[in-house]
Amino acid sequence: MFSYNERRDAPTSAADGMRHGAAMSNYRRVWVPGGTYFFTVNLLERRRRLLVERIGELRAAFRAAQGARPFEILAIVVLPDHLHCLWQLPPGDADNANRWAQIKGGFSRRLPVDERRNATRAARRERGIWQRRYWEHLVRDDDDLRRHVEYIHFNPVKHGHASRPIEWPHSSFRRWVARGAYPADWVGGGG
Repeated sequence: MFSYNERRDAPTSAADGMRHGAAMSNYRRVWVPGGTYFFTVNLLERRRRLLVERIGELRAAFRAAQGARPFEILAIVVLPDHLHCLWQLPPGDADNANRWAQIKGGFSRRLPVDERRNATRAARRERGIWQRRYWEHLVRDDDDLRRHVEYIHFNPVKHGHASRPIEWPHSSFRRWVARGAYPADWVGGGG
């Protein structure tokens, strides 16, 4: 049902602590070429429903990013104000940050400029659509992979958007059902 190529000790890299002349938090990211990663990416204004209202633009941004920098999407769910994604990078490639920059930027460029922006974002000519950071987790083994796939597929139920995962249209769940990984009536437990 789930398979994962086990990865050994993962090296880490610290982000540059200075950007735009101001001190920033020192975020540590795990860099594993060819790694499998789970992400949570949020809209800046969590009350907005842009991701499902403009799902076509989001899909186009993902396709463009995959065309420029290939990666395999193993599981995904798009909710109104955030998304969860599980992907695997090609061997020798550990560049998640630029892929997310391309996805976020590609989506933002497809939308009219109608969001509120604070003075800092306006001065930097940044859009006010996405939170700057994202949550990232390196998947370590088959059990970790299974739990994250189930978390992704159960998420619309958890947030009250559907009573069963099969009911939510913006998810990879139906693809997993078609492959025989789940029965269509799976309701999960949220991992």
